[in-house]
Amino acid sequence: MASLCMNSLPLPPSSQPRRVLETSLSSVNITSSSNGHLTGETLKPIVVCGSPPTFVSAPGHRIVAVGDLHGDLDQARCALEIAGVLSSDGQDSWTGGETVLVQLGDILDRGDDEIAILSLLRSLDMQAKAQGGAVFQVNGNHETMNVEGDFRYVDHGAYDECSDFLEYLNSYRDDWEDGFVNWVDVSERWKRERKMSHNHWGPWNLVKRQKGVIARSILFRPGGKLACELARHSVVLKVNDWVFCHGGLLPHHVAYGIDRMNREVSLWMRGLSETEDGPPMPFLATRGYDSVVWNRLYSRDTSDLEDYQLERASISSINSILEETLQAIDAKAMVVGHTPQTTGANCKYNCSIWRIDVGMSSGVLNSRPEDALATPFTCSIFDQWLSYRKKRGLRFKMNRVAEQSKHQTLESSHDNNDRSWFATRPLFSVLPPPILKSWVSYLKA
Repeated sequence: MASLCMNSLPLPPSSQPRRVLETSLSSVNITSSSNGHLTGETLKPIVVCGSPPTFVSAPGHRIVAVGDLHGDLDQARCALEIAGVLSSDGQDSWTGGETVLVQLGDILDRGDDEIAILSLLRSLDMQAKAQGGAVFQVNGNHETMNVEGDFRYVDHGAYDECSDFLEYLNSYRDDWEDGFVNWVDVSERWKRERKMSHNHWGPWNLVKRQKGVIARSILFRPGGKLACELARHSVVLKVNDWVFCHGGLLPHHVAYGIDRMNREVSLWMRGLSETEDGPPMPFLATRGYDSVVWNRLYSRDTSDLEDYQLERASISSINSILEETLQAIDAKAMVVGHTPQTTGANCKYNCSIWRIDVGMSSGVLNSRPEDALATPFTCSIFDQWLSYRKKRGLRFKMNRVAEQSKHQTLESSHDNNDRSWFATRPLFSVLPPPILKSWVSYLKA
């Protein structure tokens, strides 16, 4: 898991104070205040269309995307702090101001604190709205699997959390909203008390495990409390001209209608239906290798693709599919999770696709959080840098550059791949003096 900021400048080296400056070059007198919040002209309010949300207009707002969390509350908090939207004092306060945060799904499975993360994001959404910001989630394949009753990837601790949460809800019979939001504040205490109350290796443990499976089934079955909570979220979300989904959007998804897909998944999760036959499984969005939540076409290297996914896959054919999809939905880029990127968050296909799942959960790769940044300004800086070296007849080819601090490897052999490398480097280390000077001048403005 990683976070991606669509319209903020690259952060200075870690030894310097952190400053995040906003949006486009046309903005006037935008400065960074002492607490990291931005000051300047009042932004237009966020407008949301669709239920669940499908289209979001947030002109000028900072947009941050966070990838797969998989039940790891500590790592989730760490990533949100790095993204500048969560306080570091342990109070779980929203610090993003008017920022728009998008979480790309797969909160469930492979970790113990799934419901606590869902609770945290709901709490942050309420706080963000009070400050002119917003928090959105898109459902991933592990959300749809659990609503379907597929618990193959559920950790033992997650069953215990379900059991604890169901018992905890007894004291909030008339106020689900308040109880759900408060769970993140008390879940750790419930976990400690549970571990102290019985011998994990005794016969009682088996009974508790059976109780946990039943509790999970009650909470996540279509129409269950947590299934209805997931039903509030989309499988595809468009914010301004960025598209967010867990696996990847394809042309036939757009032709079917993303608002229609979102509505059908939501109805299925709520246990509702527009017909008398009951809610059908929304296959196009949730089942099959090319469904929205399972698709790995954009997030795998072409050498890793299965024959059934794209026979004789090539960069040009995938790029053509991606361009067709983006053109159909009138977007400039797509952001996906789903497939852990061992080289770190990156972009590909002329930076039309951003892959930001780095497997940060302890149940996946336990990798460190990171930020990958892309904005109109940073793209402009990149183009200047590219032009600078081309004018001097320079060719840049990096086969394997080891990032010792992250124990990761980045590859770049073509100009199309340079952006992903550029976005992960301290700006001061890659810019020639003339371009660096213009960037520093912008910071001082």
